[in-house]
Amino acid sequence: MRIGLSLPQYGRFANPALSARVATAAEEIGYDGLWVGDRLLVATAPQSRYPGGDGTVPPEYEAFLDPLIVLTVAAGATRRARLGTSTLNALWHPPVLLARTLTSLDLVSAGRLDVGLGLGWSKDEYQAVGVAWQGLGDRLEETLDVLERVWAADEVIRHTGARWTVPPAVIRSKPVQRPRPPLLLGGFNQATLARVGRRADGWLAVGLPVPALAQMWRAVRQHATDAGRDPDALRLVLRVNPVITAEPAPEELVPRRGTVRQIADYLATAVDALGAEPLIDLHFAARDADEYLALAGALHDLLREL
Repeated sequence: MRIGLSLPQYGRFANPALSARVATAAEEIGYDGLWVGDRLLVATAPQSRYPGGDGTVPPEYEAFLDPLIVLTVAAGATRRARLGTSTLNALWHPPVLLARTLTSLDLVSAGRLDVGLGLGWSKDEYQAVGVAWQGLGDRLEETLDVLERVWAADEVIRHTGARWTVPPAVIRSKPVQRPRPPLLLGGFNQATLARVGRRADGWLAVGLPVPALAQMWRAVRQHATDAGRDPDALRLVLRVNPVITAEPAPEELVPRRGTVRQIADYLATAVDALGAEPLIDLHFAARDADEYLALAGALHDLLREL
């Protein structure tokens, strides 16, 4: 079982020194992966409803460090743990530049990068970066096409698509991991689940009831089978962002809220039922770095016992 931890990155933890400290300590605890998220801004009059809780964007998102820079810091502070994005908003970046940045990060980390991509949910963020909200799925498909071309072993690479043209060119810098770093995709609609099955190495899920996750995971695996791929080769990384309570929370609130034991039990159930890889985000659970690491240690130990 691989267990991942979200690095300090936003809210009161938007401090790169904390990111480095927790990265080093988490690797010593035994965490297998260190992960970052991706937010740009919190609109004062939002066009989009936040897909969680009561629909209000958490105020912690008002301060958010760049995910790939945080991972670069973590790469220098660790030696073993893998480094992942859950998720990086792929369409905010021209794909050739994104390919170069991800290649560089895989090189800097000696081949420890997991590329987790998503589409996000905020129309305001798309407006701020000058990317159209329409046609996101098609744009992501072509982004993946460009990444694959830039990372290919061909002497000369090229791409001609609806949105981007890469002329015949030589790009010799390639990721350490071949043919590419593991590619995971986040999202829940049917088009996303089909895309994961067709062309990704795994699915980035969040803390929903296990039966609902199981239904979507079956869909992903069926799409992989239909595409002639091995469904057993796919990974399921399950992210939870709990508020930790002293007293047990009602079961219907877990894993959004609960004791350390309740959160660990939920994740252990998902591991047993789905083969999930737990990813624990403690930004809403901890008040400072010491508590962040104490909770990380307690959850890691419980999961290893369960």
